[in-house]
Amino acid sequence: MYSPLPHQVERAILALMEDLASPVSLKVSCLIKAREWDQIANLAIDPLKYLDPESYWRDATAVSILRKWEQMPTSFDRKAIAEENFLSCEEQCFKSNLRLLPYLSPGLPDTEIGVHAYFERVRKICTGIIGDRPPAYVEGRFGPGSTFGDRGDLTTIPDKISSSPTITPDAWPYHFQWTGTIWAHTCASSGTETTYVQGNRFTTVPKDCKKDRGIAVEPSINLFYQLGYGRALRSRLKSAGINLQSGQETHARVARDSSITGDLVTMDLSSASDTICSNLVKLVLPPLWFEALNDLRSKKTLFRNKWRLLEKFSSMGNGFTFELETLIFLCLILAVPRSAPERLVDYLGTRKAVDVGLRAGENVFVYGDDIICPRDVSNAVISVLEFCGCTINRSKTFLDGPFRESCGGDFYQGVDVRPYFLKETPCEPQQLIALANGLRASSEVPGRSRIIRRAWFGVLDAIPTHIRECRGPKDLGDLVIHDVECRWIHRWRGGVRRLKCYRPAKYRKVSWQNFKPDVVLASAVYGVFSGGKSYQGLVPRDGVAGYKIGWVPYTGYGIQFKDFN
Repeated sequence: MYSPLPHQVERAILALMEDLASPVSLKVSCLIKAREWDQIANLAIDPLKYLDPESYWRDATAVSILRKWEQMPTSFDRKAIAEENFLSCEEQCFKSNLRLLPYLSPGLPDTEIGVHAYFERVRKICTGIIGDRPPAYVEGRFGPGSTFGDRGDLTTIPDKISSSPTITPDAWPYHFQWTGTIWAHTCASSGTETTYVQGNRFTTVPKDCKKDRGIAVEPSINLFYQLGYGRALRSRLKSAGINLQSGQETHARVARDSSITGDLVTMDLSSASDTICSNLVKLVLPPLWFEALNDLRSKKTLFRNKWRLLEKFSSMGNGFTFELETLIFLCLILAVPRSAPERLVDYLGTRKAVDVGLRAGENVFVYGDDIICPRDVSNAVISVLEFCGCTINRSKTFLDGPFRESCGGDFYQGVDVRPYFLKETPCEPQQLIALANGLRASSEVPGRSRIIRRAWFGVLDAIPTHIRECRGPKDLGDLVIHDVECRWIHRWRGGVRRLKCYRPAKYRKVSWQNFKPDVVLASAVYGVFSGGKSYQGLVPRDGVAGYKIGWVPYTGYGIQFKDFN
């Protein structure tokens, strides 16, 4: 029976299943041979049912290695699943908006005084973090992706400057600010007019082998200033102790420590951005901040060729969604009293919340929908989040036991048990190098190298011999095969050591002659030439078209690997 996996890669994965030597890995091996892709996609394990990190890592590696493989030939209609999830989240946000609506006007029936007091505290904390009003001037910026009117490969900055700008009617105040930019000047000189659209456009991107992820493509001017406000929120969050620049590393470190001490818990939300309803944002943000972000967001989505009024505030694709959801979850948690019982509403109805003992960056960490908080308030936090309309992902939320997971870091009693995920079919040398490095990275814990060894060599056998010689440290990423230093091939030039590597060499470049001089000037103002040799031609997103063997300077010593031989 046909398999989209290259023969040598499949043999390497089957060898890995055999060397993992567990009942689960034996099951996965049989399913691969029988081409039962749907069953492989549905496999799952619970880390809390294991007694030691090694046995969990073996089974997690077995069930996870193909879980995010986008080309797995399953029978799932991934786009349809994403569309149904969009509709489900909208229904959930509709119910949340109705539930929270009375709390926008204190004193209305069907409200509780304690809940009012809680949301007042949330807004006070939010105001303390971001201030009572946004910056007087927010400088917009371009993102790397598509917009409502810019699709496919035509998403570079010059393409966006050359096309007709798009904007929603409610964002008209920003149109006046936009007219003072060099982007607007370029459009005026070419006679390009601004196009008003009702909102954003729903689309999907691959997530894993079972479903796609729904996102929304925003109008270009909206997105231009959304990204500016996102940067402003990011700066204010950093001042409060939440550094999103290094958030993933921080969360992984804290998750590792918490898997040993058990003092902090890790939480994850399902479709977090799609379940933050408009009234929740209005309750949390200071009025002037809400007004600014509300004007810039898209209030409608083009879904299945029809415009649909949105119940959510913003979705993935909006330029400030990630920072906004981080801020909202952070404020909701910081407002929880440290001694709160499981039902926070009962507590707030009987006592006034005073000093809560929760501090951002000390015992509360938030990165998007990845949440870490003290164990003694975890039930109250879950109660608050569910009351606000969010859904706790129970399979990725860990309140007890020796396992913690956050921001790509999986730890069992302090031991890294993160499995490797194959995301694309490895047909070319650079993809095979990435697979080999991923397998090796998962074997850095003592005792695992013998398990990975056969699979690692099996992947190397699929790489041409002259490319297989490109060995080096982790610092160089997937330009080299990670290996011990004695196998690095290097040479000296100008007193600098250079390592042999397999690097991008050919790009799909767009000539600057395709654009008008004023577009080239505007692109320079927005930083197109700051990344290197862009003056030779413009490289679109994912524009690498070829690789070759080359030499890269390396002066460090890297990380010492254990020799597999």
